[in-house]
Amino acid sequence: MISRNAPNSWQELQTEVGRILQECGFDVEVEKKTPAVRGAVELDVYAEETVRGRKYAIVCECKYWKTRIPQNVVHGFRTVVQDIGANLGYIISMEGFQSGAISASDLTNLRLVTWHEFQDIFEESWFEEFFTMQIHERLGGLMTYAEYLVPAWYVKMSEEDKSTYSSLKEKYDLFAWLMQSLGPYTRREVKQPIPPLPLRAQRIAEPYLSGVPDHILDETGYRELLESSLDYGEAALAEFRVLRDKYKT
Repeated sequence: MISRNAPNSWQELQTEVGRILQECGFDVEVEKKTPAVRGAVELDVYAEETVRGRKYAIVCECKYWKTRIPQNVVHGFRTVVQDIGANLGYIISMEGFQSGAISASDLTNLRLVTWHEFQDIFEESWFEEFFTMQIHERLGGLMTYAEYLVPAWYVKMSEEDKSTYSSLKEKYDLFAWLMQSLGPYTRREVKQPIPPLPLRAQRIAEPYLSGVPDHILDETGYRELLESSLDYGEAALAEFRVLRDKYKT
């Protein structure tokens, strides 16, 4: 799943739904007021993207209820989705739906989903559009230090600093290679599915175990994996840059 953490309120549910859609590439507005056939309505989350010149609009109704959603909610939301001309509507519930609600959504452009199901639907898009690009944009510099060729300024370094550089490479090389395997260019070349979590359970990750912190290898949510990896990787990059800034002219 994108995140192992569940929202703690209806406001947070709206925010997190909008955040995922925005990170997938949609233009998003939370609590959007818009005119409709039967008068103005307020939408929990409105998301829009343009694909090859064609607009595609999604509307989300976020229900942080402690009971299952009844069918009258589905009927009302279906009318709103039709009135504003959206392509698809999602009702996102923390507790699921009554059987009548599920029947009411049959043969419509509504999707009734739990928070986890909503994440599953957008997981692949989110991973490719946000996760991999964040790895590239924020840790790309670290990956250059994992290459076999040393930087041009290496020859200017003192023996002590060369030793420090070598120690940093030994400490971070395997982590950098793992991050590179999760970046956009490697994934486009290899065309593998999203790696299941935790990474420790993957045979492909075994060579990297000795060079990656346990909290990264044991993470079960992609967002939390990304945040932990960025924190660790950017701290590593800062250590390399201390040496680079000392000798690069």
